[in-house]
Amino acid sequence: MGQRTGQRSRSARTVVALLAVAALTAGCTVIGAEDEAEQGPVTVTLVTHQSWSVPPEVLDAFEQRAGLRVEVRKEGDAGELTNKLVLTKDNPIADVAFGIDSTFASRALDEDVFEPYTSPEADRGPQRYAVDPRQRLSAVDVGDVCVNIDTEWFAANDVPEPTGLADLTEPEYEDLFVVPSPATSSPGLAFLLATVAEYGEDGWLDYWRDLADNGVKTVSGWTEAYTQDFSGSSGQGERPIVLSYASSPAAEIGQDGTPRTTALLDSCYRQVEYAGVLAGTEHSAEAGRVIDFLLSHEFQSTVAESMYVYPAREGVALPESWERAAPLPRETLSLPGEQVREHRERWIAEWRELLEG
Repeated sequence: MGQRTGQRSRSARTVVALLAVAALTAGCTVIGAEDEAEQGPVTVTLVTHQSWSVPPEVLDAFEQRAGLRVEVRKEGDAGELTNKLVLTKDNPIADVAFGIDSTFASRALDEDVFEPYTSPEADRGPQRYAVDPRQRLSAVDVGDVCVNIDTEWFAANDVPEPTGLADLTEPEYEDLFVVPSPATSSPGLAFLLATVAEYGEDGWLDYWRDLADNGVKTVSGWTEAYTQDFSGSSGQGERPIVLSYASSPAAEIGQDGTPRTTALLDSCYRQVEYAGVLAGTEHSAEAGRVIDFLLSHEFQSTVAESMYVYPAREGVALPESWERAAPLPRETLSLPGEQVREHRERWIAEWRELLEG
């Protein structure tokens, strides 16, 4: 009897101990859940260039739907952004990046800045612009770099409008052209590549020498060229020829519905902007959802009016005014990615020696 009583006593103590452990475990679970709820949604940092723009209501809707918060950090233009990502690749400054364009993509890929991610939205059109078999970059938009002219200036001064690259070296266009430097500007580099594509390895430097002799002005970036030196309605300068984009005339439509500027479609070089998940992020899955958003119809339908670029996704309608003022060029100058990767730095160095002494 005594032995049975002892057993019952020990059993009772065991049950009490188990209940206590269960209570503590439950308490920890509740406390953990409360802590997690207090922390709120995961914050995904998106690093991009200064031209990034999206309607707030579109971004807010995505954040609510995805249960995420997107913190946007801007880092100069595409060239500055690429350099920053390369320099910080061992301690990434964000989780996802947007704005690496086709002129700098090879450098970012060579430096293993991004990790592979294949979005389920990629087969809606962005795959047309794929540059990496490992799918480390996804094409988001297209922005063809083209020579733009102020058509009102040419009409007022009774000077014939140039029609292509070759015209820009002619005497009637002396001191009329401004271009951003390929050493510091993404569109400037795209224009350098356009001249290589048009005139070849044996002729592009001679073409630039002729431009220099004809008074071409080079500045550090697109913003300076377009808003300070260009004479178009958005600019305050005296030069009626500027390097800009095929889409730029859509921003120069007057009250009468007529664009004041036009792009020389024979001068265009295709520039594609990409996004990717940064290697080393602690939020790979969440960063991938941001890539999905950038490729979605919801976001793609905003890029024309928000950033004056063409959507990479198929089936996205452009604003009506673009069909008249800023059609996407059907044919553009281009170079193979491998050729750009191999020679880009040498071409820039040769350009600097010629133009900057």
